[in-house]
Amino acid sequence: MDVTLTVWLVTIAVILGLFVFDFFAHVRVPHEPTLKESGFWSAFYIGIALLFGGFIWWKWGGQYGGEYYAGFVTEKALSVDNLFVFVVIMARFAVPRQYQQKVLLLGIVMAIVMRGIFIALGAAAINAYSWVFYLFGAFLIYTAVKLVREAGHEEEAEEEKEDRLQAFVKKFLRTTDEYNGDKLFTRIKGKRFATPMLLVLIMIGFTDILFALDSIPAIYGLTEEPYIVFTANAFALMGLRQLFFLLDGLLDKLVYLSYGLSIILGFIGVKLVLHALHENTLSFINNGEKVKVPEISTGLSLSVILGVLIITTVASLIKSRSDARKAEAVAEVSAGSGADTTGAPGSAIGDSDAATRVPSQPRDSGPSDS
Repeated sequence: MDVTLTVWLVTIAVILGLFVFDFFAHVRVPHEPTLKESGFWSAFYIGIALLFGGFIWWKWGGQYGGEYYAGFVTEKALSVDNLFVFVVIMARFAVPRQYQQKVLLLGIVMAIVMRGIFIALGAAAINAYSWVFYLFGAFLIYTAVKLVREAGHEEEAEEEKEDRLQAFVKKFLRTTDEYNGDKLFTRIKGKRFATPMLLVLIMIGFTDILFALDSIPAIYGLTEEPYIVFTANAFALMGLRQLFFLLDGLLDKLVYLSYGLSIILGFIGVKLVLHALHENTLSFINNGEKVKVPEISTGLSLSVILGVLIITTVASLIKSRSDARKAEAVAEVSAGSGADTTGAPGSAIGDSDAATRVPSQPRDSGPSDS
């Protein structure tokens, strides 16, 4: 895949232009986006990403087009997992709703910068050492196992990380618990203090680094082209702000998402190890010769990724709906039993009323004859 410097520069300029547009059109004036606004712009950015995949397909062929789509879908799925962590951070610091857009956009920009650095390092490492694929594969398999172990306890694990990072940051910064609009710093009695907004950005930036450690090896398991890796990441992150408000409230219902992502990461990890064996140069493995192992095609990879995401999403929604119905049934039974207790004859309340009732006196029928 021959990508000229001009194509790189034009691509980066377009991506930066879209972020600048997003800031001035939606974020500069603090407001809480409506469901209609979030839905429209989420669809807009996903549409651009899909059209860009068509451009790659037309320009460089179906092989690279398929790699881009597989990478984009994988990165988009991982970005939804990012959203869950963002929800936890926003709730933990009680970020006002109208300022959440700015925090998210800055967080996404930081994520692209972080991932750009990791992409460059990954490309350099792969070009120099083919055995790096062993490391990427092993790390993804480890991450997959870790996701399964933490499934159902993601919030507790995230809060533990936040506590440690927050304590570390507060050693070096004077902080206040009060927001001052969307400012990162404020002055109190002439002294400069960091607002919770800065702490939130630091938390999100640190989270971006952790997610980059997962996402970059994952997409390098689908393509070795840095241009595809970068653009798939950029377009997957683009529109994440709108998706946050669109899926807010639905994220808790994706109860099997961690399991689905663990399957995808584990699958890509195995794919990377197989590729590393196929390109083996390590002397202690098969005497430094290539190992004849089956390789997983891009088409199969895309099918597995889409299949796992569809199954886990549908299963999550069925599970959430079933749990909601059970909760409603329990509530109805509890309400019904409560009503029966208060209104039943001879109940404790009824007996109490009987005990305090004044007994009626016999009616006087007339004067006595005595």
